[in-house]
Amino acid sequence: MAKKYKLAVVGPIPRDHITTHRGDVIEKYGCITHPTIGVAQLLNGEGTVYPISHVRKMDMPPIREIFSKYPAIDMSGVRDDSDTGDIIKLRFLDQNFREEKQTAFMLPIMPADVEPFLDCDAFIFVPITDHEIALETLSYIKKNSKGLIIFDGHGPTHTMTISGHRHKKFWVERDQWLPFIDVLKMNLEESWCTWFRHEYEEHELTGNLEEIGQDHLRPMADYILDKGPRALIITTDATGCKVYTKKNGELIEEFVPSIFMENVVDTTGCGDSFAGGLGYGLKDGKDNFAVAAMYANALGAQRTQGTNFEVFKNLNETEALMQLHYPNFK
Repeated sequence: MAKKYKLAVVGPIPRDHITTHRGDVIEKYGCITHPTIGVAQLLNGEGTVYPISHVRKMDMPPIREIFSKYPAIDMSGVRDDSDTGDIIKLRFLDQNFREEKQTAFMLPIMPADVEPFLDCDAFIFVPITDHEIALETLSYIKKNSKGLIIFDGHGPTHTMTISGHRHKKFWVERDQWLPFIDVLKMNLEESWCTWFRHEYEEHELTGNLEEIGQDHLRPMADYILDKGPRALIITTDATGCKVYTKKNGELIEEFVPSIFMENVVDTTGCGDSFAGGLGYGLKDGKDNFAVAAMYANALGAQRTQGTNFEVFKNLNETEALMQLHYPNFK
């Protein structure tokens, strides 16, 4: 009998109010909703995906209705007893950059929240704000589970003020987290927040991507991969992603180009969906990170194609898309 996989997707399920770069207004539930549904479509009878989150009581019925359409989703990890959950307002300035405001927030995910799911093959952490995942939760999983820990760097590199404004921040506590992460995923902005120097000139603190560049990625990867993670994966906007690993102490860099989609409708949740694709691609415990990145790019590309969750396709359709763009896939 074929193995039935178990994947946990951990983080908030925010109610998003989105103004796209075209001026369209969209209201929907976001963050881990994207990778949960994307992975559920890929599993297609070969396993179960467990979203783990705290949500508001008023949001539980519509969230349950959304997930009920996908047989592979088990909602036993979604709880509303604290009556806390995220509300996010996003206004896109262009296809990739946006202004953010957060007007409600969930309590952190603690060890007790993940304890029933320690037999999962992988834990896909997709926080969007620095308070949402407790460090002790990753430590607890590392000590008590064989599951792979995939962690999105968006959370620890973003914070919110009491006015609700969301801002990027340096991940000063980085080295405390790295021993408990198997695969670290982030974008270029987040890499800038992760590879910091001892001192900056004021003009260097803008976070402008053109100023950030990519020269810092290799030394950052070399450092991070010595601290615990087996892979560091950096998305490079619309071009694709760089996969960093080490073999016999030597740093290896692989570039996996993106899957180009001509008609981009909504990019909200692309990074979250990417993390879900990594989890699916690594569910069997093998360190095939480049192939996992192909699945990740496929889910990210699918996410851009509409405003609802019907953009996510089943395994056959997704792998057909991948084969068109990756001649070496399978």
